[in-house]
Amino acid sequence: MQTTPIRRLLAATALALGASVLAGCSMFSPSNPRYEPVPLTEYPAGVSASVAWNVSIGRNGGSGFVPQVVGDSVYAAAPNGSVVKVALGTGAIQWRADAGTELSAGVGSDGRVTAVAARDGTVIAFDEQGGEKWRTRASSQVDIPPAVGAGIVAVRSSDYRIQAFDADTGEALWNVQRPGPALALKTNMQMLILENMVLSGLPNGRLIAIDAASGAVQWEGTVTVSRGATDLERISDIVGAPQVQGPLLCGVAYQGHIVCFDITQGGRPIWEQPFSSTAGITTDPHHVYAVNQRDIVFAYGLTNGQEVWKQEGLRNRRLSGPAVVPQALAVGDYEGYVHFLSRSDGSLLGRVQVGGGAIVSPLVGSERGVLVQTGNGNLILVGVN
Repeated sequence: MQTTPIRRLLAATALALGASVLAGCSMFSPSNPRYEPVPLTEYPAGVSASVAWNVSIGRNGGSGFVPQVVGDSVYAAAPNGSVVKVALGTGAIQWRADAGTELSAGVGSDGRVTAVAARDGTVIAFDEQGGEKWRTRASSQVDIPPAVGAGIVAVRSSDYRIQAFDADTGEALWNVQRPGPALALKTNMQMLILENMVLSGLPNGRLIAIDAASGAVQWEGTVTVSRGATDLERISDIVGAPQVQGPLLCGVAYQGHIVCFDITQGGRPIWEQPFSSTAGITTDPHHVYAVNQRDIVFAYGLTNGQEVWKQEGLRNRRLSGPAVVPQALAVGDYEGYVHFLSRSDGSLLGRVQVGGGAIVSPLVGSERGVLVQTGNGNLILVGVN
């Protein structure tokens, strides 16, 4: 993934970015055979996958807990307040801290400052050695991992307010708030800090970009327009992390579209496809990979949006957000399996069960394999050969 000239986009007209959406609402219904998970089948193995290391980082998990790779280390947190830094190569614990309270989201880190959020809205930061650096209060509960970078810690609270705190002192710097919908979904949405800009989705079908230093809104775009007669039908949340590949910025919306924009051309949309996802997307230099509401996995051409393949063999298995590893595309399911698919044709290549119940947190790809945070509080690296 390359860093792209985000600021070039800001000089253009409004950007309607279909950002990554929702991972909380499943179509699974045991009373309707249409929504029952398909059984696992046997097939010739195309890759060899195994657990490289497995460490306990605390207790429980959830959609607000996503490990983050910074250099050769992994940062992670668990709802019981445990925060860890782990060596990516070996799984060795480099430091472990205790927030002293139950957490609602974590982690965000730039390798220098690591931040988590408590259930009462307290934002807690740790230094490079895992010592507590500061704690302060957001305006309400934070269910999305903080974003750390450009000298700030940014959070989005449940009142749809984006707030920034000085990374060194915890001093409140700025906040931006937008009105929210009557209903919103608890999702695996993530914020990004790229080129000193905070990028965040909002649960009203919009995406916002804010200057990290000043808090000035640089652009704001409509991702999807709510439609329907009821509040439930009008839900159009934005979730997941926007995907950047070269000049393209891509995302997906619940009850909306997959969209890729060329940010060197002022955010001009290059292509879009009608799509509704409850898991999100990921990309590589050639494809956009997306999981739809029925857990069918699609690949689209990155530059033209043409469907390359789709894989229905994991339908209704409540898939996690996908991740790219050097050898394959990885997704987790409700039984604790990690499945590997061919990035070229979507064929199933292998699977491994990591345990710990349903995989809710998005998978995180790395050069050494895929990172899985399980529901029982373990952090696992699955290597692929």
